[in-house]
Amino acid sequence: MIQDVSGDILFTKAQVLAHGVGVNDDFKSELAMALRQQWPALYKDFRHYCQSTHPKPGGVWVWQGTDGRRIVNLFTQEPPSAKGQHPGPAHLEFVNRSLHDLAQYLREEKIQSVALPRLATGVGRLDWKDVLPLIKKHLGEVDCTVYVYSTYHKGKKAEEK
Repeated sequence: MIQDVSGDILFTKAQVLAHGVGVNDDFKSELAMALRQQWPALYKDFRHYCQSTHPKPGGVWVWQGTDGRRIVNLFTQEPPSAKGQHPGPAHLEFVNRSLHDLAQYLREEKIQSVALPRLATGVGRLDWKDVLPLIKKHLGEVDCTVYVYSTYHKGKKAEEK
């Protein structure tokens, strides 16, 4: 079941938080920056993962913190064109494949709830009207509650039911 909520995704009670990133992302923008600040080990482990496995856009990488928090990094954006640059734009093809892999992960791990932002619409520059149908297609039939944080309100807890 997909629920549209408003609030700050950092306060989610969902078992899993998923967000879009680019390969070798520097986590210096928007939600990624907030995640980096809250869980510094996430960024350190992400950098190591990217340097050791060379992931491709369209995949996922799952991180679990010592507090049990699971964060699924969806590779929705092109890698940076040069060292030190921000990742390139997101592509619907990458979002589609990442969401497919996320749905598979949620099923395999029997996850009860997941929280997503307006995926790939900030730094990724995609239009929400193109991304939301992909979320519905891949996550609408998964047996877990999907909280889509469509409106951001800093510091405000969403009503997740």
